[in-house]
Amino acid sequence: MALDAILHAFVTMNGLATSPFVLLVLAFIGAYLGIRAVEVIPYTRRIIERREAQAAAERDRAY
Repeated sequence: MALDAILHAFVTMNGLATSPFVLLVLAFIGAYLGIRAVEVIPYTRRIIERREAQAAAERDRAY
């Protein structure tokens, strides 16, 4: 029963994934979720803040 439902969902998604419009929608959804994940996960936020601070320090040093 469960395997049948999983296979049915896989076949349905495979059929939808062949459409370029559905792939574009999925790409936008994935990008949005990625941005939200970076904002929510503190570890990734710290990494980004360190990189931005390092880039700002290098910019200041160059002038």
